[in-house]
Amino acid sequence: MPSASDTARIILRPARHWARCRVAPLVRLGLLCCALLMGASVHAQLPAPAPVPHWTPAQVERLIQWLDFARDDALSVAVSEGLGLRAAQASGDSARIDAAATHAAAKLLDGFYRGCCDASLRDGWHIAGDRPAADPRALIADALARNQLDRLFIDAEPHHPFYRALRRAYAKEADPARRAALAANMDRWRWMPRDLGRRYLLVNAASFEAMLWQDGKLAGRWEVIVGKTKSPTPIFAAKVTGVVINPWWEIPSSIAAEGISAMVRRNPAAAAKRGYVYQNGRYRQKPGPANALGRMKLVMPNPYDVYLHDTPSQGLFDRDVRAFSHGCVRVGAALDLAAALLGSSGWDRARIDAAVAAGETQTVPLAEPIPVYIAYFTAEPDEDGAMRYFPDIYGRDTAAVSPDSGKPCGV
Repeated sequence: MPSASDTARIILRPARHWARCRVAPLVRLGLLCCALLMGASVHAQLPAPAPVPHWTPAQVERLIQWLDFARDDALSVAVSEGLGLRAAQASGDSARIDAAATHAAAKLLDGFYRGCCDASLRDGWHIAGDRPAADPRALIADALARNQLDRLFIDAEPHHPFYRALRRAYAKEADPARRAALAANMDRWRWMPRDLGRRYLLVNAASFEAMLWQDGKLAGRWEVIVGKTKSPTPIFAAKVTGVVINPWWEIPSSIAAEGISAMVRRNPAAAAKRGYVYQNGRYRQKPGPANALGRMKLVMPNPYDVYLHDTPSQGLFDRDVRAFSHGCVRVGAALDLAAALLGSSGWDRARIDAAVAAGETQTVPLAEPIPVYIAYFTAEPDEDGAMRYFPDIYGRDTAAVSPDSGKPCGV
């Protein structure tokens, strides 16, 4: 941020140009006064940074333990900041120790939120996680004053069971490629909200699975089909508010252009057999056995027009790698998922089956909206805690590089 004097020099620099343009001296003086006032106003609005807090010897030692602990989080800051803090300790200079400890704590907090890998790994990640404070020194000072340094870092670190499993695996893993994959996926969990909700859906595009979580425990798992490499499923979060039974398919123009629009125009009889119609300036598909959305679709408004839905192409679930869609998430045993979501609304599987058989389109609201996170994790534990590694179908792990070393993240 330039100072008021800097701003004045910037404005005065083209003075000869003003002279050539015959700008009146009073105008130049007025502009200078405005610049000075604006600079002073900007500085007045900026909050003063919090002072460097004082650290007791015990608190410094506890911070060093946290830095050592963070090595298993694949945070390279743990090594660099730990060495600097030890050097400050050896100097015996209280002010230097306070400054080094505060800097190390701030870097560790930032690492827990932002991660260890290059920022390019985060390209295309549209799930808004928690952000560190603009000036962490205030948080650090408060934690030191209340002697709650542990709570400060515990709250910052992800606490999802999958993150803990990744961390345990990283501590034991010797293979560089797998360490890099584990580190990259720990980063992805750092970019997730710390509070995911009491009940939520988590789709992992890399594992081709959707999971229902409730009260911190896995309550259900479904196989899914995700976007092709040319039309990858985006990473984002939304709210599920209901389930559409016997949905119409509002066909995106890009998909209609691949052949559906031509069929409707040139062979309307064949189009009618498949349920394709052209209404109100758009192509649609009627509910029915051939409908691309199958028998149900989740109501989850989002800017990507990507939804979880059923599919008539059930044979594709026999494949191990299931990247076949235009971006939406097709769910295996989709009506079981609908029953799991609507159970508290008084809809069991039998009632859903009856509604499907009736053939009418209806939207059943959830008793309470729940978050859905469409994410991408190439390493994840199974039910027994053993680590699973998935193909990087979208090539997102290639950006997993440590910004400090230029080496693969976590190596």
